[in-house]
Amino acid sequence: MLKRVDIVGNPNLGVFITATDDVAIVPYNLLDEKVDIIKETLEVDVIKSSIAGSSLIGSLTVANSNGIVVSPHVLDREVKQLEDLGLKVATIPGRYTAVGNIVAANDKGAIASPFLDQEAIEVIEETLDVNVQTSHIVGSDIIGSLIKVTNKGFLISTNALQSEVNFAREVFGVEGDIGTVGRGISLVGACIIANSNGAIVAKDSTGPEMARVEEALGFLDDDF
Repeated sequence: MLKRVDIVGNPNLGVFITATDDVAIVPYNLLDEKVDIIKETLEVDVIKSSIAGSSLIGSLTVANSNGIVVSPHVLDREVKQLEDLGLKVATIPGRYTAVGNIVAANDKGAIASPFLDQEAIEVIEETLDVNVQTSHIVGSDIIGSLIKVTNKGFLISTNALQSEVNFAREVFGVEGDIGTVGRGISLVGACIIANSNGAIVAKDSTGPEMARVEEALGFLDDDF
């Protein structure tokens, strides 16, 4: 299912929300009607929480079906809440706290910023149970903001080279394509929440953008 909805009041819904095929984690102040939209579209349980006391959950976490890597400033009560969901939880070592901005992952692989040191890479690999490749994308290290990936497909910034699209296909083990959302926004990872069941995109996304998201994330063959 694909929906174009104003969830958080701005296009950057992926900055505030993280989702796997099992659960979506949203800020405490998200309206219940918006929670219901996420629940219906992604077909997941929705948990209200924070990370390091912040509502920027999508920026401060990267997750898949195996676990979740979070900011080193995460609070003990937040870790316990995540563990109670059955998630394996680890903090990212080093000075980079916005792990969701610099890592994109599904259940088959991950691409991370080259700025992360080997210790951080090993934590991601162990927690998410995937191989991690490091690379810039379109000359940038904000990989998680430039790519939205699920276990069915990925959408990558429209500025990505064909070689970068091919690299993402190899790492994630799924097909994907370039695109934008929100009338030309190339930071698609920051402006989409998605899993294998559905996606929610920035409200201003055009019809052609929606069609590209639907195809890239592998929803065209689904019976809606």
